[in-house]
Amino acid sequence: MRAETALAPAKINLTLHVTGQRADGYHLLDSLVIRADVCDRLTVRPADDLTLSVTGPFATGVPTDARNLVLRAARFLDPQKGAAITLEKYLPHAAGIGGGSADAAAALTLLSDLWGVAIPQDISVLGADVPVCMTVLPQRMQGVGERLSLVDLVPDLPLVLVNPGVAVPTA
Repeated sequence: MRAETALAPAKINLTLHVTGQRADGYHLLDSLVIRADVCDRLTVRPADDLTLSVTGPFATGVPTDARNLVLRAARFLDPQKGAAITLEKYLPHAAGIGGGSADAAAALTLLSDLWGVAIPQDISVLGADVPVCMTVLPQRMQGVGERLSLVDLVPDLPLVLVNPGVAVPTA
């Protein structure tokens, strides 16, 4: 079987309202989310073991062990299967554009096809942005990211994304 590749586009919150906070500390959100044309790229190949290599301009500092959301998504999908995964990192990490979540969503899609297993419904356990990153369509995201509804009438928007190179932790 040959390698399969998918793009993992950045997530842009056009609006972001914090509407409350749960007892466990998670913020409740109401956000209009679109996907940008700038993307990471994932490639998967059949392999006996699960491995991850990271290349690209933003590869520095990206873990290749169990801390990486791509590997966590793979193990969530099937803890026993293997694949050789290459992540070409074009999205800066800790930039608030859902790069890791987009990568995890792309990994779920690719590995589901490769391994012939269904993607579970409860993918939000991987991270609040993972469900919204499973599609490129505009969506309203509510709760902690688990309530999604498609949004019509979002026009094409020219956007400029600026990253000052300062990491902003989600919390």
